[in-house]
Amino acid sequence: MARCEVCGNDYGMSFEVHAQGAIHVFDCFACAIHRMAPICEHCRVQIIGQGVEVDGSWYCGGHCARAEGKVGIVDRV
Repeated sequence: MARCEVCGNDYGMSFEVHAQGAIHVFDCFACAIHRMAPICEHCRVQIIGQGVEVDGSWYCGGHCARAEGKVGIVDRV
């Protein structure tokens, strides 16, 4: 068993996420999202889907990127 790094639960079905040279341990997807999802620079929501990256900043979509003055952003629907 391994202890979740977010909630501390020691769970037999925990899982590891390997990202950028680090190993993270979680007991559920909710904890993984809480720790690893980027935050929109405009509306501050956690980005669960694709998101939009512009000049090293993350936005939940084109609307928020444009609201921050970014140009040339196109949402693909």
